[in-house]
Amino acid sequence: MILLETIQETAMTLMDKAAIDIPEDYLSGLKRTAEVEDGDLSSFVLQAMLENYEAAKEDRRAMCGDTGCPRWYVKMANDANLEGGPVGLEAALRRATAEATNAIPLRPNRVHPLWRTDHDNNVGINAPEIEFAFEPEGDWIDLTTVHKGGLFGTDYRMLFPADGIEGIKRFFLDSLVAFGKRGLSCQPAIIGIGVGGSKDTCMVLGKRAACLRTVGDRNPDPRIAELEVEFKELGNSIGMGAMGFVGKSMVIDCHIEVGYCHTGGMQMSVHAFCLSSRRACARIHADGSVEYRTDPQWFTPYQRRETVEWPATAPSRKSA
Repeated sequence: MILLETIQETAMTLMDKAAIDIPEDYLSGLKRTAEVEDGDLSSFVLQAMLENYEAAKEDRRAMCGDTGCPRWYVKMANDANLEGGPVGLEAALRRATAEATNAIPLRPNRVHPLWRTDHDNNVGINAPEIEFAFEPEGDWIDLTTVHKGGLFGTDYRMLFPADGIEGIKRFFLDSLVAFGKRGLSCQPAIIGIGVGGSKDTCMVLGKRAACLRTVGDRNPDPRIAELEVEFKELGNSIGMGAMGFVGKSMVIDCHIEVGYCHTGGMQMSVHAFCLSSRRACARIHADGSVEYRTDPQWFTPYQRRETVEWPATAPSRKSA
């Protein structure tokens, strides 16, 4: 059985790692971008951020004054046994969020949307978000925390089948230009694109694509993988660099996730993660041991399944 104490302690550690330690895949991508950036102000911003990351790690302080909105992604293997069940798990994550906000510290960004009241701990109604997924085999749970900027850097549009790939490209570029010109996100960033699904699914897919995939990862569909590379190059060709200054460093990487949609539509969402790409993950095993990593490994074949049944979950059929 996985104990609530272990879950909460692990979640506290993850909050610290996400706020302070840049994932190596993103850091490597940012360094490669800095090497080729030739815009004066964009180059200055990139170098300053790289120095800031080192200072944050050395001093064990949050890498950015705006520490975003903490959220949780939980993946449970089918045979996982949790003390207190899913309700106990959610309570442990809410306690960890509140305690970490004060201990790290994080900026308490969460407020009531109408009354602007808050509890000074990033916890409230529907906050932090906790999303669940499942895997057919194993007895572990994966905890991933993402501290994503909670203001802008996100857009949605209902496209139609006749818009095709060219329509997707147009909206992608429209979004990036708006992000840069209006200061709606901190570039360069990992860009996540959701295509299809219902409107809410499309938004979820795009955000997960931005936050839960690593730099260099490619969609297993080779045609989508080609689009990811093309969109990355396209995004870096519009003349904008770090923080919207002149340059060519708008996109560290681009990830695309899709969902089956209504035959008459083609929903699309665009999400910019953040110049401070804040995520951390851990797997808690049934014996209480914990493995920390920075790759959430969220989009497994099971998560992208198209079939009605999955081999490990299909009902057995007795022979006649």
